[in-house]
Amino acid sequence: MAGSSVETPLGVTDPAGAARGYRASATMPFAAEFRRQASRRRTQLALGFMVLLPLIILIAFQFDSGDDDNGRNEFSSLVELATSGGLNFTLFSIFVSASFLLVVVVALFCGDTVASEASWGSLRYLLAVPVPRARLLTVKLVVALAYSGLALLLLAGTALLVGTLRYGWSPLRSTVAAELEPTEGLLRLLAVLGYLAVVLLVVAGLAFLLSVTTDAALGAVGGAVLLWILSSILDQITALGAVRDFLPTHFSTAWLGLLSTPVQTDDVVRGCVSAISYATLFWGLAFWRFTRKDITS
Repeated sequence: MAGSSVETPLGVTDPAGAARGYRASATMPFAAEFRRQASRRRTQLALGFMVLLPLIILIAFQFDSGDDDNGRNEFSSLVELATSGGLNFTLFSIFVSASFLLVVVVALFCGDTVASEASWGSLRYLLAVPVPRARLLTVKLVVALAYSGLALLLLAGTALLVGTLRYGWSPLRSTVAAELEPTEGLLRLLAVLGYLAVVLLVVAGLAFLLSVTTDAALGAVGGAVLLWILSSILDQITALGAVRDFLPTHFSTAWLGLLSTPVQTDDVVRGCVSAISYATLFWGLAFWRFTRKDITS
């Protein structure tokens, strides 16, 4: 009879043909994937280095005698500001990490997540559970973004903690703004972190797209980083004119406007729109590609 359950050798199925009690939304829970990724060595090393970097910078400052200024002219003023308070130390740590290190970390989390499963041959077994492809991709993307955000917070949080313990809780100072009281300075730093998180969505989207396209995790991670570097190089070529405005890296340093007095938000808004647009495009292509891909590994 139409609409009735069907008895099969494996049990009872519902009218749609699925096993009774099966719910696609219950497969591959977020918490399980989060714990699984936490047990991976690359996750532990990446997050550990986010904690270690501010400590390395702090130790380097302690051993810096200040006698040799060769090659330091560009950063000498920033180094002096970095040792004037915990907020300034945090700002310096973000400054030296934003252009490359954070890009690599985000590309690692988002580029390795699907490609590694394919290279290990476990991807087809996940789909055979059965986990719907769209859900598998959604959970892996959300977990990768969660770890990327955690890495950013660990870097800033550790820098703020050790910087404040060593240099004290002082006003935020920068080369583009007047001195800001600690409370306002902390809010500005949080705004900077928020903007960086949005900008890095482009890297996350590109790495994720490459991850579902190739079975080589290193290729996905490296490809995303190389394309980001290429965009940064092209952005330096002024002969490109208005074309540079459409490069994903063109507004990557707009967060400096959040430290100015008064706050400059025009480029920040443009950067957010550009980053979200690129990330949405890359993620859309990733889902389109993966849901139609022949999984053989």
